[in-house]
Amino acid sequence: MRFPENGGMAGSERARHWRYGELPGVDLLRARYVEKRFVRHTHENFVIAAIADGVEVFHHGGADQYAGPGALALVNPDTPHTGRAGGPEGWQYGAVYPSPELVAEIAAETTVIRGTPGFSSPVLDDPYSAGLVHEVLRATDEGNALAADTLLRVVVTRLLRLNGGPMPQRITRTAGARTAARARAVLEERMVDPPTLERLAGELGTSPFALLRAFRDMYGMPPHTWLTDARVRRARRLLDAGVAPAEVAVAVGFTDQPHLSRHFGRIVGVPPGAYQRERKNVQDV
Repeated sequence: MRFPENGGMAGSERARHWRYGELPGVDLLRARYVEKRFVRHTHENFVIAAIADGVEVFHHGGADQYAGPGALALVNPDTPHTGRAGGPEGWQYGAVYPSPELVAEIAAETTVIRGTPGFSSPVLDDPYSAGLVHEVLRATDEGNALAADTLLRVVVTRLLRLNGGPMPQRITRTAGARTAARARAVLEERMVDPPTLERLAGELGTSPFALLRAFRDMYGMPPHTWLTDARVRRARRLLDAGVAPAEVAVAVGFTDQPHLSRHFGRIVGVPPGAYQRERKNVQDV
């Protein structure tokens, strides 16, 4: 299945990451990747990615997951995962990233899910839902706000009914979990000049390897990987606010703009400059 509005993307690796003003809080992506490899990262929003061609492989929940044409890759907020092509031809997909607040609103109105809603399985083979995702993107291209909003709510409802349930709540009762949470707070506060693992462990009254194990258990990645992910999240907010990429790089702790661009592309899928231009286009409308 190819989406005809892709503007010739089938011939090269290409991506567009944007927002549509009439869908506040929802990120949109259309991409074809061949050699792209997404490093371990998380999203603040839900990921609903409809595969059009090829196969995407993403590590999620301790195992590789495979999503082919007509299937959807579904990732809950703050869930570590990766992404890469499952073959030499790469993969092509369209994705919507609705906010947790929007998904909760839809779940409360259209489902019987109690608690915080989420997706139960990371891959769902449902060509109809995949088609709806592409229709949402097409509607935003055409400036059809009514269709875009309607179709987004329909596809989220359908996916929650087919593959939804309450997300388990993370409880930080153990000493290791509490230490990991404190370490995360320190890294968040000192993002520009973070301590070494040894210093951080010393400040928290534990050993480096004990801290490393606790952090991995709690957040699904080691502290340095989490820090890069957090820096890119903060960079996105600054870019959305109109701060120049070179200034953003320094503000979040990267050495320079190329350093930001390298990590930003491995997590978001597009360079920071292209990302910001699409945001500016929305604000200028």
